[in-house]
Amino acid sequence: QVQLVESGGGLVQAGGSLRLFCAASGRTFSSTTMGWFRQTPGKEREFVAAVNWRLGSRYYADSVKGRFTVSGDNAKNTVYLQMNSLKPEDTAAYYCAADPLARASQASTDYRYWGQGTQVTVSS
Repeated sequence: QVQLVESGGGLVQAGGSLRLFCAASGRTFSSTTMGWFRQTPGKEREFVAAVNWRLGSRYYADSVKGRFTVSGDNAKNTVYLQMNSLKPEDTAAYYCAADPLARASQASTDYRYWGQGTQVTVSS
């Protein structure tokens, strides 16, 4: 069992930055794929970024490449999403997720564990 708790969301102006945190407990995430997804009302959950520690790989949606960076701290069991040059279209609830099978997947259905989400609002 894995518990995930996100934090760090908030209101920011366009062009600004935010850093999201995902604290994991119950299982070390060094053996999983940790992903970030986002969702706006009425839309499906969208892949944002993921890190596969086993393969040493990071993956990003085209819409965030060059602006967002996913990283982690094994000692703290925490994954970060650094978001720079934010745009109003980045406004969404952001969710941290874990795939214990450590696949290199961008599909939300491959992620078994989810956090409760943290809201990010970017004003124009």
